[in-house]
Amino acid sequence: MKIGLIGLSKSGKTTIFNALTKSKADTNSFSAIKNEPNLAIVEVGDKRIDRLTQIYQPKKVVYATVELTDFVGVTKGSGKDGLFPPELMKLVRNVDALTVVIRNFDDDFSGSPTPREDIEQIEVELLLSDLIVVEKRLERIAEAYKKGLKNNLLQIEERALRRIQDQLNHNKFINGLSFDQDEMKTIRTHQLLTQKPVMVILNSSETNFGKNDLLLNELNQKYNSIEFAGKFEMELAQLENEEEIQMFMDDIGISESARNRLTTAAYDLLGYISFFTVGADEVRAWNIHKGDTAVDAAAAIHTDLAKGFIRAECFHYDALIESGSEKAVREKGLFRLEGKEYKVRDGDILSIRFNI
Repeated sequence: MKIGLIGLSKSGKTTIFNALTKSKADTNSFSAIKNEPNLAIVEVGDKRIDRLTQIYQPKKVVYATVELTDFVGVTKGSGKDGLFPPELMKLVRNVDALTVVIRNFDDDFSGSPTPREDIEQIEVELLLSDLIVVEKRLERIAEAYKKGLKNNLLQIEERALRRIQDQLNHNKFINGLSFDQDEMKTIRTHQLLTQKPVMVILNSSETNFGKNDLLLNELNQKYNSIEFAGKFEMELAQLENEEEIQMFMDDIGISESARNRLTTAAYDLLGYISFFTVGADEVRAWNIHKGDTAVDAAAAIHTDLAKGFIRAECFHYDALIESGSEKAVREKGLFRLEGKEYKVRDGDILSIRFNI
């Protein structure tokens, strides 16, 4: 799972990045003139993995991971230049979702927070960036037609781009549009930002954290939104003592770590679930989309497993915990063999039978 953090300059993106990753990226010098993003991979906390580790005592434990990219701050009018420099677009193209960080704290440079106006500005910049890409491509297609290069593939692309252009001109993101397989092939390379799922982090101060229900309700009407006390949680992330961390979290009313809250929101936004593989060698969590089949799960582990798929040995985490052991799961008839079309459930424990 890959998530890109974006936001206006001075929104506290890098502070949030540090809170999520326990990094110490410079929060002072990171500005709109710096093009290099901050990158980090963090483990997705999952108490089920902890419990499975106790049961199987494996040599290796592998949690699911999230790759975070903290992109350069967005400034007014940046969408006219494509929003991100060309060298960053490869990274933007690969993220699964955009997370917009909105300032909700007083700042000596920017003054009082204006979260509603800030999210609107981000939306405008994203829309403008995509509109410019689409209009330039439509101009090239028109030139190709004049040269007699009109073909079925270009016509499919033009129709898709016209729909996109209309959506953008009505100030609507295109992640609500559906495209058939042929259309997706033609527009995938354009790296359109408003096609990606979007969630919002309201970055509040320590003093106003937990007092923004009205604003969060407004944001949630359009986006999956969560609130962080960014600076406070960045400082928490640097602590080592778990009891001390929990004490400070309790004081401000934070129920879970920033990392867990973000990954939970991302799973919900992207429709991810986790399944597990277990054994004496390794206990591991894997991410797939809700509705994916046993073959999709096999492919997530290794493409060879999907190619030679025979059956999936399957039982559920809950059944294991309730029964106490794999042997008891089998004795209760809760151990199953599933075929290619089986839709994997969150918490399934799988072992793939295959033959190459």
